Amino acid sequence: MSVLVTMRVKGDTEKFRRFTSENADRLREIADDARARGCLHHRFGVGEDFVLVVDEWESPDQFRQFFEGNPQIEEVMRESGAQSEPEFSFSEAVETADQF
Repeated sequence: MSVLVTMRVKGDTEKFRRFTSENADRLREIADDARARGCLHHRFGVGEDFVLVVDEWESPDQFRQFFEGNPQIEEVMRESGAQSEPEFSFSEAVETADQF
């Protein structure tokens, strides 16, 4: 059983977009660490004054160990325009006939 993890943080979305285009290598390095620790899927979304992260992990504990164990995450959040503490939600990933 895997879990879906969503993280929402208020922020400067234009700064976030610039950061992601100028720091692809740093983001790939963090993604490689996430994969090694049990992340199955990862995606960013940008809304009005917020950034959303949607991940699928093998377990909530693996996500927590990654998030708390990688010092680059805090740096990247600060440098990419985060303006609040992240809000997390965890849910069981379920397979359905309409999934793609």
